[in-house]
Amino acid sequence: MTRFLIVPQWQGSPSARAMLLTDGAAAIAGDLPRRDTTVLDVPLEAGDSLGTGIRRLSALLRTRELVTGQVTAAEEPLVVVGGDCSVSVFALSALDTSDLAVLWCDAHPDLNEPATSPSGAFAGMALRALMGEGEPQLVLSPGIPAERVVLLGARSIDSGEQDALHGITQLAPGALDDAGAVAAAVRATGASRVWVHIDVDVLDPAEFEGVSEAAPFGVSAAGLAAALKTLRDEVPLAGATIAGFAPRSPADAVLDLGAILRLIGAVA
Repeated sequence: MTRFLIVPQWQGSPSARAMLLTDGAAAIAGDLPRRDTTVLDVPLEAGDSLGTGIRRLSALLRTRELVTGQVTAAEEPLVVVGGDCSVSVFALSALDTSDLAVLWCDAHPDLNEPATSPSGAFAGMALRALMGEGEPQLVLSPGIPAERVVLLGARSIDSGEQDALHGITQLAPGALDDAGAVAAAVRATGASRVWVHIDVDVLDPAEFEGVSEAAPFGVSAAGLAAALKTLRDEVPLAGATIAGFAPRSPADAVLDLGAILRLIGAVA
C-alpha cells in the first residue's frame, strides 16, 4: 500500500506566484484516497534567510523537520506531493541513501548553489543539495554521488549549473521513445533502489500548463508514465515526489489533474 504525504510548501520557489503551489498541492490531495493521505500543516510565513544565501531558510528548516518526522515513521514507501522541489531533499534526509539512485525529472536541473543561484531560492539548488553541496544546514551528508543521479528532461540550464552536471547521466526528452531507457540508465548506476522526483514542468507545455516557468519541448505524460512503470518492474522504488504544480485557477487545475494522476499511478 502506498501512502501520500502532502507538503504544500512554497518558500523554496523562485516564482513571484509561488503561493500557487499550495493550491496545486491541495488540488492533488483532493483526488487521493483520504485514509492514505497525510497533509502537513506547513508554515505559511515567508521566513528569514538567517544570514545565508538561502531565501526563507527559517521556514524551510521548520518544514524539513515536519517531513523527516513523517518519513522516518513511515512503514512503506511514500509519495511526497509538493509544493516546491526542495521537499525531495527533506524526504531523502530521513532515509539511508547508501544504496539509492535518484531519477530527477525536471525541466531545470536544480544544480545551483548559493554562490551561483540567480534567485537565492532553494528549489533551484535541490539536486545539488542531495549531492551534498551547498548550504550546510540543508544538504545531505553524505551526499548522493553524481554517478547515482539520472537527470531526465532538463532543457533550461543556468551557466552556474554546468560544472555540476559532470558525472550525472543525462537523458533528453526524446529518450522516452524507448520505454526501457530510463530503467537501463538507473540500473547502470549500480543502485539497488531509486527515488523518483518529478517536477511537473518536465512535461511539455502543449499538454500541461500549471507550472511557474514552462519550458518547451518537454516529455509527454504518457511517455513518462510508461517509462516509470518499466522502471518499477526492474528497480525497487524507495519513494517518489511530485512537485511544482501551480495552477492559476481551480478550473485550470482540473485540466491538468489527469496528467498528474497518471504519473502518480505510475509511482504509487
